[in-house]
Amino acid sequence: MLLPITQYGDPILRVPCAPVEHVDLEMNTLGVNMLETMYAAEGIGLAAPQVGLSIRMVVIDIPEDEEEEMSMVTVNGEQRAMRDIMPLVFINPELEPYGKQGLCTEGCLSVRGIRSQVMRPERVRAKLTRLDGTVLEIDCGGLLARCLQHECDHLEGRLFTDRVSSAARVTLTKRLKNLLHRGQ
Repeated sequence: MLLPITQYGDPILRVPCAPVEHVDLEMNTLGVNMLETMYAAEGIGLAAPQVGLSIRMVVIDIPEDEEEEMSMVTVNGEQRAMRDIMPLVFINPELEPYGKQGLCTEGCLSVRGIRSQVMRPERVRAKLTRLDGTVLEIDCGGLLARCLQHECDHLEGRLFTDRVSSAARVTLTKRLKNLLHRGQ
């Protein structure tokens, strides 16, 4: 079932999310619905606040055609192809971004039509709990590292627009105000 995607200006996007305490059939259904919604919107990641729920849950699916040449990730200490772990549906993530900072263009399903350069660490160590209770400890770079950071920012009430340079922020301000007016 497709869920409505919360848009820029909705207060839920600015609230730190509560941890998921237990997983039941409803939570599993939510994971399926979030994936379906993300695919329909042609995204690669979606966090629960983006569908109006203030809980620490994320879905990510990076298509094979968007993987970089180095599409290997370390999962629980072993090298694995990124496609082997997709899609990721997880709760209560713990992220440790590290490495040098890199600039890349980001967009967001909750901030329609706006893309901007964002500086983030190029690598991430992450502990992700899947809905079946298995835990993946991932060390990655590239698009997966960036997507994990972007989606987990949502769980803290942050948007990618908060991370742009001050010069870019000046340029984005008018466009963000227009989004607010269109959404009302």
